[in-house]
Amino acid sequence: MPLEAGLQQFVDAIAAQSLPDDLRELRAVSERALPQLQGAPPPVAHVIEHTFAARDGQLLQLRVYTPEGQADGPAPALLFAHGGGWFQCSLAVYDGPCRALAQSSGCVVVAVGYRLAPEHPFPVPLHDVADAWQWLQANARRLGLDPQRLAIGGDSAGGNLAAACCLQLQQLGLPQPRHQLLLYPALDAGMDTASYREYGNGYYLSAELMQRCWQAYLGGRALEQAPALASPAHATDLQGLAAASILSCEYDPLRDEAEQYAQRLQAAGIDCTLERLPGMIHACIHLHTVTASTDVALQRAGALLRQALC
Repeated sequence: MPLEAGLQQFVDAIAAQSLPDDLRELRAVSERALPQLQGAPPPVAHVIEHTFAARDGQLLQLRVYTPEGQADGPAPALLFAHGGGWFQCSLAVYDGPCRALAQSSGCVVVAVGYRLAPEHPFPVPLHDVADAWQWLQANARRLGLDPQRLAIGGDSAGGNLAAACCLQLQQLGLPQPRHQLLLYPALDAGMDTASYREYGNGYYLSAELMQRCWQAYLGGRALEQAPALASPAHATDLQGLAAASILSCEYDPLRDEAEQYAQRLQAAGIDCTLERLPGMIHACIHLHTVTASTDVALQRAGALLRQALC
């Protein structure tokens, strides 16, 4: 389906702007702009913050969102890694989307404040998310969560980190999450798909910016030499990974890599649901004030998560 008029005006306005050359400047811009695009954050029952130590001793934050109407007993939960090209966004920027996902899914959402590139390139963000996963497993009962109903997920770069965490657990012979929820994930540093050629310019996320994201994350490595834990599309063995729900967006340069990964999971015998969101662009979970139709992304994500865990 074609872009709605509001979304078309939005992507046209973004395409006409010049992005800062410094990723840290762009980080500051998104920190201000994205919450305004999201609109008012929805209510939840409560939000609690925790601190945990990563493997190198660095203290990191977790923000735990409990939805309203949570049933009695241990609750299902999702460890969520935010997007932002590995170099931008934060727990504060994702407060609204995490609240909305908790409410739409009926699950507790545990957002992890991992460290960002280029200051902390691969594998630091992945290690931070993996360490948060281990902490969540170890502390689930204390938090009132069901250790048998823990999922991992994220959007864009966060979807990459969630998928890579599952791959790392597989390689280490450790138990998989109950489910992985990947929203328009960045999975292939090769950046060579039809959707990149068709939607890599003029649809909010550009191929040029995505290349800068990969370069920052890989910390000087050549994109074509990205290891599978950085670029999960390069993984050769997908056997035994967690069941998955993957959402792609019609007008997104990352669309094809998300859908190809879903198809590879299915071919490996993994229970994987793939849905393409028609008329949607990358990062649509932030664009409520542009058009309320973008709410479909978190609504569908919540429904799929509820189905997987509840």
